Amino acid sequence: MTAKKRPKLLSHGRPPIINTKERERMSSKQSRNTIRTHHTLHKQRAAALKKGDKTLVENIDKAIEQNGGLKAYQAASKQGQSKTRGGDSSKVLVSWLREAGVINSSPSTVRERKRNAPLRLLEIGALSSENEISKFPRIIDVTRIDLNSQGSDIEKQDFMERPLPSSSNEAFDIISLSLVLNYVPDAAHRGEMLKRIARFLRESPERFLRESPERFLRESPESNATILPALFLVLPLPCVQNSRYLDERLLLEIMENLGFCLTHCRNTPKLCHYLLQMVGKSNRVKTGKKMIRDGPAMNNFCVVVE
Repeated sequence: MTAKKRPKLLSHGRPPIINTKERERMSSKQSRNTIRTHHTLHKQRAAALKKGDKTLVENIDKAIEQNGGLKAYQAASKQGQSKTRGGDSSKVLVSWLREAGVINSSPSTVRERKRNAPLRLLEIGALSSENEISKFPRIIDVTRIDLNSQGSDIEKQDFMERPLPSSSNEAFDIISLSLVLNYVPDAAHRGEMLKRIARFLRESPERFLRESPERFLRESPESNATILPALFLVLPLPCVQNSRYLDERLLLEIMENLGFCLTHCRNTPKLCHYLLQMVGKSNRVKTGKKMIRDGPAMNNFCVVVE
């Protein structure tokens, strides 16, 4: 019997960090070009690694360095999320939490949150601690991690190496995965990441209700039970609208197989946002790579669940 392969880390295939000073503030066009070029080179590098072509990897690394490396990419991403660019994806999450009554500015809600522990949120791939969700520290306690921390309040950590919660107190009510899944080197690793995320979320209120009505009433805030625990997933729109191997129907089917159901979704000209509540356990259904459509200029983004 062959040993089961250990899921590769997010850092596998990640280009080297360039130890240079952060570039001066870029224009909107420059930041878009930096991000686009970085993603293209990163995909080429992952393909070269898979083939074992060390010479090509070295050449791509040089091209990545000329493009400014990971620091330039993160600087461009941070600018894209700045208030002046209107790109902070957590604004969408906050609006949905407000809509569901999880976040409310009324004094009674704040007092209630002071009596009870704040909801816990894990932000994977965090770029800043000053985004919209950070304005609610009494309601939402945010833990931020990234492969290359850009601040003292962002822990340098590979999510695939983060220890699993040992108790409900260490689990999270919300996990934010904004523009991270598309950066994972290959389709199978994306599936592994989504499977692992479910293990970091608290048990769903629906399970409490089915298995122990008394525990449900005792432990579940009346308004939060409708959408939490949840995954906030953000992807570039072309990942689901212009891929040969993935569309929104298949993405949501994968998430349902992993125990999630869709509660909110929103598209912008560049991004797709999803809030997915974890309502049960994975049914262990596998999803392979299968072409579902084809056309010129389409991409090959997909998610494989093994």
